[in-house]
Amino acid sequence: MDMNWLNESRCLTEDPELFFPVGNTGPAVDQIEQAKAVCRECGVSTQCLEYAIKENQDTGVWGGLSEDERKSLKRKYARARRAG
Repeated sequence: MDMNWLNESRCLTEDPELFFPVGNTGPAVDQIEQAKAVCRECGVSTQCLEYAIKENQDTGVWGGLSEDERKSLKRKYARARRAG
């Protein structure tokens, strides 16, 4: 998989821990929102999200989506494949 997009990612200059909060409640909610704010300013967030889904990245914020949001998206893709 082509990873050249990584060199253009907005998160490259951020603390990686920002994108890997512990949990998804309490203080982690604010951390997830901060990470998503970085993703919203990123020109390669689509490639990042595609990578996370293809590589089964189950933790962290990737492409502007949290762990739970990516799991939901994967389920939606799976249902669409089964239906189609």
